Amino acid sequence: MTQLSSPPQLAGWTHTYSGKVRDLYVPADGSADYLLVVASNRVSAFDHVLEPPIPGKGALLTALSNWWFSRIELPNHLVAPAPGVPEVPAEVADRAMLSRRLEMYPIECVVRGALTGSGFAEYQRTGAVCGIELPAGLSDGDLLDAPIYTPAYKAPLGEHDENITYERSVELVGAETAAALRDASLAIFTAAREQAAERGVVLADTKFEFGRDPRTGELVLADEVLTSDSSRYWDADTYFTEGLSGSARLASFDKQIVRDWLAANWDRTGEPPVLPHEIVTRTLARYRELLERITA
Repeated sequence: MTQLSSPPQLAGWTHTYSGKVRDLYVPADGSADYLLVVASNRVSAFDHVLEPPIPGKGALLTALSNWWFSRIELPNHLVAPAPGVPEVPAEVADRAMLSRRLEMYPIECVVRGALTGSGFAEYQRTGAVCGIELPAGLSDGDLLDAPIYTPAYKAPLGEHDENITYERSVELVGAETAAALRDASLAIFTAAREQAAERGVVLADTKFEFGRDPRTGELVLADEVLTSDSSRYWDADTYFTEGLSGSARLASFDKQIVRDWLAANWDRTGEPPVLPHEIVTRTLARYRELLERITA
């Protein structure tokens, strides 16, 4: 995997971890109550962080997350400015979320409203997705009669997440918590899909992450939510165009442009090539278009 560049130094904060896209910081004074989550402009594909970054991507992802958080009727990890609360550094204010510290559950809560991606590949092999049997004869991109909850186990750093059955999620977190994660995920997805449809967008699938507030024990929605990086969105007019099929019909509002270019120009050996300016520009425009359409 490509090595990440050094994250920015932020006054009052200590860097603790960097993922492919996000950098995490804790208060430099040692407070254990807060976490600063900064969305970078990095873009990754095929287990590599690519060059150059997508300028403005972090701010677009953060704006979309914040918009959805404000409309989801479930406690979330965001902390509002207040006396005694650490300030968000100005240089990352448009792409940072000040969060409360949570005990995160080791489950990625995936909800699928359409059969595509890894779910479709598993369906082709087994006729099911994460143990859920589906009708025969479905094609890539077909909408499901009802969304399905297909959790994944969040693997340790450096390993790939693993699709699991609901029964396995019960073993990992207990029956009560597993049911709460499933029910909350399906409820959020269903409401978000309806709102996206009103704006001419199909929400095909998404993933949520939740934690437990150690002080209250309540279930809390965390991480990013319903962004271009955590969700698959399709343009409704294109999706429902008769006679259109394949990648054109299922063009998503995310980094698919990057993945397609890499697939055509790199054999996945050695370091990936530098992204052309046109690919960077088109990808940024796709992220921005989704934000503008969803929040209009």
